[in-house]
Amino acid sequence: MSLDAYRRVGLAYLPPTSEHWLGTDHLGIDMVALLVAGLRSSLYVGFLAGIIATTLGTLIGVYGGYKGGLIDDLLTACTNLFLVIPSLIVLILLSGSLQEGRSLTLIGVFIGCTTWTWTARAVRAQASSLRSRDHVALARINGYGTLGIVFLHILPYLLSYLFMVFILQTASGILSESVISMLGLGPYDSISLGNLLNQAIRNEALSDGAWWAFFPPMVLITVIAFALYVINTSMEGIFNPRLRK
Repeated sequence: MSLDAYRRVGLAYLPPTSEHWLGTDHLGIDMVALLVAGLRSSLYVGFLAGIIATTLGTLIGVYGGYKGGLIDDLLTACTNLFLVIPSLIVLILLSGSLQEGRSLTLIGVFIGCTTWTWTARAVRAQASSLRSRDHVALARINGYGTLGIVFLHILPYLLSYLFMVFILQTASGILSESVISMLGLGPYDSISLGNLLNQAIRNEALSDGAWWAFFPPMVLITVIAFALYVINTSMEGIFNPRLRK
């Protein structure tokens, strides 16, 4: 079995055999090799989108929640404005506007910059409750500035929550990339799980009976997303002792 995702190993849509466990695609490339390459690309986009969305949402939410007043109102209004705009529609429009140059990194940046809003709202609520705590008031009396209080006395109390947010954002990034790639708006120069679904649909794999070109990528996307949600639920049980009862 070859793990080279760019080398033909046989005819198109060969059925699964002992040599090629999941057969070949429409170009005669081993499906296992394609799935390995697609998984790597999808995870990269998911993690990149998760980092960007979590960082943007955390900075905006924490700063607005701590400062309060007019700044909080403006940041909340901006967050609500982006929240009512369907992020998937924006992703499709952004990806479709690029005729060339769509890369994994650019797709990840697009997803991260359009899915931070719910993180900002959730983090803002947490920061607002921490603003009135005694340790924050003591830090303010001791002369700490806004950045010092935010990074030293608020964010450390949110790390467990932010870790769970990052997992959910990563899962959302993987699913979003899969959807836009399945629609033919994914990266040009890389193989992803969504691209594999798009190729299977475009080349009518199911009509030719080549189920192995369509179902394995779909199952792998589902398993990854489900696994991340299970990890998030497990971490919530660890970080929140009340849920253990």
